[in-house]
Amino acid sequence: MGKIAIGLYDVHKWFNGDIAAVGQMVKLAEEKGIDQVFIGDHVSMGVDRSAYPFGEFTPPLDYPWLEPITLMAAVANATRHIRLSMSILIAPLRPAVLLAKQLATLDVLSNGRVDAGLGVGWQRLEYEAQGVPYEKRGAILDEQVRACRELWRTAPASFQGEHVRFDGVYSYPQPVQPNGIPIWLGCAPSDRWVLRIAEHCDGWIPLGLTSERIAGTVAKIKAARAARGRDPAALSVRTMVPPVPGANGLCDLEATLAQAQELWAAGATHLEFYPSMFCRDETKLEAFFARLAAWKEAEDRA
Repeated sequence: MGKIAIGLYDVHKWFNGDIAAVGQMVKLAEEKGIDQVFIGDHVSMGVDRSAYPFGEFTPPLDYPWLEPITLMAAVANATRHIRLSMSILIAPLRPAVLLAKQLATLDVLSNGRVDAGLGVGWQRLEYEAQGVPYEKRGAILDEQVRACRELWRTAPASFQGEHVRFDGVYSYPQPVQPNGIPIWLGCAPSDRWVLRIAEHCDGWIPLGLTSERIAGTVAKIKAARAARGRDPAALSVRTMVPPVPGANGLCDLEATLAQAQELWAAGATHLEFYPSMFCRDETKLEAFFARLAAWKEAEDRA
């Protein structure tokens, strides 16, 4: 059964700027049958954004990048079933032991509803502002994932890596989910990242790729998982359905949905939609969520 995920980008402009109302928005999405909610992350933003790998970076410098784990704690309090995720949390900008504690706390607050979407970002200045070596970001993330796993399943826990080291520490609470928190990586489809996902992670979040490229990479990840004794069918893949421009500056939902079938066929398990691309204001949200849920139900029956 396919899943629908909604992104919280740009929703701060609604509700008269009351960001606390986002929890009620997600509660409405949950009631209509939406499966997952996610939010992006930037700890800081530099003036030079030319390194963005997906074209022009359009958010203004004063865009309010709310800290994802903090916001999801508020969303958890307002909801009961919808899964909580990120796309993506720039993990190397957070110390590994603190990251494990934050995610575990969110999992406890939400009664086991966290899917951690992690990645390394693209902005060198953001790393320099934190004193974290940009060139080592992939290696740091790799160690963070393994360190979090250790902290979530063992006490006292020890880990000895190049960038993450601790010995004999206790980190409670541990996650509610019995196998720890699922970790999905938002990353390029390179062989190195494929192996990282296959060895230590539970999902992949591709961005800006064709369905053919997604399908080929999904096949590689599943084969690598199988070779390591991990269930290929348990892999989650979340990607955005390319929005089709419509009238009045908004996107055309029906035309966008018409493109979704090829992403299911490519191996996607979760499809992303951003309400801010399709809704003029918050009064349109209920109909938007209801249409996505009805479409998903029809797809499941087909």
